Amino acid sequence: MVIEVRDVEKTFRVPEHRVDSLKERAVHPFRRTTFREQHVLRGVSFDVHRGEFFGIVGRNGSGKSTLLKIMASIYRADRGRIRMAGRLAPFIELGVGFNMEMTSRENVVLNGVMMGLGRREAQRRLDAVLDFAELGEFSDLKLKNYSSGMLVRLAFAVMVEADADIMLVDEVLAVGDASFAQKCLDVFHEKRRAGRTLVLVTHDMAAVEELCDRAMLIHDGEVLHCGAPADTALRYFRVNFDAPADPAAPDPTGGVMDVNVDVVDAFLEDAAGERVRNVEQQTPIRLQIGLRARRDLDAPVIGIHVVDALGSTVFGFNRRLTLGPGEQDRVPEGGRFRVGGAIDNPLVPGRYFVHCYVARSRQQGDYALQRLRLLDFVVFGIDKGPGAVTVDADVHAVLEAGDPAEQREAS
Repeated sequence: MVIEVRDVEKTFRVPEHRVDSLKERAVHPFRRTTFREQHVLRGVSFDVHRGEFFGIVGRNGSGKSTLLKIMASIYRADRGRIRMAGRLAPFIELGVGFNMEMTSRENVVLNGVMMGLGRREAQRRLDAVLDFAELGEFSDLKLKNYSSGMLVRLAFAVMVEADADIMLVDEVLAVGDASFAQKCLDVFHEKRRAGRTLVLVTHDMAAVEELCDRAMLIHDGEVLHCGAPADTALRYFRVNFDAPADPAAPDPTGGVMDVNVDVVDAFLEDAAGERVRNVEQQTPIRLQIGLRARRDLDAPVIGIHVVDALGSTVFGFNRRLTLGPGEQDRVPEGGRFRVGGAIDNPLVPGRYFVHCYVARSRQQGDYALQRLRLLDFVVFGIDKGPGAVTVDADVHAVLEAGDPAEQREAS
């Protein structure tokens, strides 16, 4: 294993009455500052194996980010021990490790050295960092003049180009624009193939199920569950959506806790049945998805959404499971089912993403909170056009008959 965390505890002393101004000190010269203790982490233990992508989830204030900062040596634990085998690269908090009075060039070299690179190696990777962050023209600008989005891109690029053995990442998919989030996902898949280790803190359960090998749920500073990503996501939703006190009240989760599927396979194919990553404009999108039920699913409905690079759903549709005569309208635990076929392609050129939603029944509003990111693809062609789709329109522009002068008088 490359990370070993044992019985880690952390408590903060929070002042109950702060005395910050000279006036307050003059009016209350003998007032003593009292503190209350806030227990953030309570005996947290877990292991991460080499090459594993490990997710940490939990509600706001549960202690996730504090744990990651302790692992990155930003905070010191009050009790317990942490052992890591390998060079570490953190992406913890916007601005951490940066000097706002220095330029991006100077900060990149400084951070590279802090992550274990030699000064010459850090300088050698400078151009690659700036190119990845798309900040080459701003390389001599002080960071205090950067926008938050520019800082995010720079910090992530530094972490990527450091090529460390272990990456600690906190909510990277929740910042920046949609294209940057996709760029992050592409990097994570690349690092995973390279055998790197990642610890990811996030609220995005779809990202956890797509990226992570295992995931851990922290609640009130304690480890509530550690195991398969789908099971951890399920428990996360249960923590966030407690059962309503009134038995007659609607379930705020839509009863989705019984819905849980794994993606066996998902791909696009051409007319000959060969797998493809790109689709020509106006050519049908031939989608094939293989799913497996982790528990019994009653009358499942599958929703397919096609999403653009800005995160907006361009179009979507629902399909119900088709069963043979006399068969029960249910997928048993472990049962596999497939969604596939050709979809009309009205999309203009660009990058798109396919998301899948599952409903456990056909009742209106009974949708699953589980979202599955299936794949991304590029539509290529020369007809850009306005909007996100092209449509057939029986609309014509014609010149009206008659004398133009008479038309002007009539108007």
